[in-house]
Amino acid sequence: MKIVFLGTPEIAVPSLEFFINKEDIELSAVVTQPDKPAGRGQKLTSPPVKILAEKQGIKVYQPDSIRKDQDLINILKELKPDLFITIAFGQILSQEILDIPKLGTVNMHASLLPKYRGANPIQQAIINGDKVTGITTMLTDIGIDTGAILLKKEINITENMDAIELAEVISKEAGPLLYKTIIGLKNKTITPVPQNHQESTHAPKLKKEDGKINWNVSAHTIHNKVRGMLPWPSCYTTFKDAPVKILKTEILKNKENMNMQGIGEIIGIINNGIGVITGNGIIIVKTLQPSGKKAMDATIWYHGARIQKDDKFK
Repeated sequence: MKIVFLGTPEIAVPSLEFFINKEDIELSAVVTQPDKPAGRGQKLTSPPVKILAEKQGIKVYQPDSIRKDQDLINILKELKPDLFITIAFGQILSQEILDIPKLGTVNMHASLLPKYRGANPIQQAIINGDKVTGITTMLTDIGIDTGAILLKKEINITENMDAIELAEVISKEAGPLLYKTIIGLKNKTITPVPQNHQESTHAPKLKKEDGKINWNVSAHTIHNKVRGMLPWPSCYTTFKDAPVKILKTEILKNKENMNMQGIGEIIGIINNGIGVITGNGIIIVKTLQPSGKKAMDATIWYHGARIQKDDKFK
């Protein structure tokens, strides 16, 4: 089968690698986002998908906007692909592009659609405290994650799993499910099932301000937020008017229903972390990052900051 692969970030790399190693798949081209400045030096950096594709000698295209790049559209038409496969490509396809492949465009979405349509389904599932999420393969249409469902696979979310770890699990599961999907489409053993749009929920793109911690809510709510906001924007608070990122937390068991005074108060070292009073229960901060410094063990910060009685995160 002739396939054009459209994807950009690290989560798409294992699937591209999976298809590279399949003898019954011909990867005609890879389409990804343009190189972008990254890091403190703002050095121009290639997307992970491009790096792998070029190592394998696969032709790579990097349009600023695939919908407006008529030259690329004409090239894709000349390739006469059986399928497009998209994983976190980052650009919206036009109907003209969707009409190119003979069997359609198959997208892998990191949720159990129609739940969590949008840009951040992995993060939103954790923020909401879900115990189960999954991946869905679907036939892409002109809407945002609205196409007919092909296959689904459930994935469990453990208590302390963060969004980075969940993305790694999803990235490993995506390739095999996509392959099973496209073989089913080729053999006509899979019937696309329209989504129930009334059951849809959304996972909009996160903003930096979404990471601000409100210590008045429960320890569980904060813990889910800290896990879900990684790697960006990450959660943050302030200590003595200086920003501090909170990167890893745990729940202090059997303290969930304690209503305590001093919301945000740092009460000492507990279970190799620092205990903080929330609106409901105590949360243990394990890893944090003060402004201008590297991430560190919270107990090291605690001793260095010389925490006094009644000191608080605001």
